[in-house]
Amino acid sequence: MKELHDPDLLEHYIQTYEIEPMLNKELLPYLTLYRYDHGELICSQGDPYENLFLLVKGKLKIFNTSPEGKTLILSFKTPLDVVGDIEYVKVTDFINTVEAVSEVHMIAIHHRWLKKFASDHTPFLKFLLKMITEKFYVKSSSLSFNLLYPVEVRFASYLLSVCFDESDALYSGKLSTSHLMDAANLIGTSYRHLNRVIQHLSSEGLVERHKGFIVVKNRDGLSKLANHRNIYE
Repeated sequence: MKELHDPDLLEHYIQTYEIEPMLNKELLPYLTLYRYDHGELICSQGDPYENLFLLVKGKLKIFNTSPEGKTLILSFKTPLDVVGDIEYVKVTDFINTVEAVSEVHMIAIHHRWLKKFASDHTPFLKFLLKMITEKFYVKSSSLSFNLLYPVEVRFASYLLSVCFDESDALYSGKLSTSHLMDAANLIGTSYRHLNRVIQHLSSEGLVERHKGFIVVKNRDGLSKLANHRNIYE
């Protein structure tokens, strides 16, 4: 994590995502811009809640870890999105772990300033309601998707979510095989069956399996197979 002392870049994000209208103007001096590199954690499950984060660049992976150490990927997030909205409303520790999938820029707002300047600010509260509602909608859609579509379609959608970031042209096309168990858990299948699906997609020329990676060879073909839906975002 690195704090970016770049007022022009911060202002660019504020204007691009129309952040100023939803925040009380008294909050603006307390916004801090951070950069996270691929693989860095924004927060971990159980960490004390300190900041609300606005995702303004890059892609995030949201996952949960069981007491036995098993992980379950819940979703992927792209701008504009929020980390810490549920925690802010419930006044609780972070309920999930959030990891940068590509280079990520986040605007952080400490909870004490939110409490002082935004707790009764209607535009901000409406924004939080919209974000939280969207999370429940996406979760409901992904559950339905897992029930209604075959594993090939679900895995194609997963690959489109995890292997590509429209804001980072250098980040594209590969999935570490160490993440296949996570993928199987998310899309609701077994690790063994997922490997059979990968063999089938490889025979169709959509992916290739190399040592340590699954490489996407035909993004358009995967998108067509997934009905042009990245359901996990």
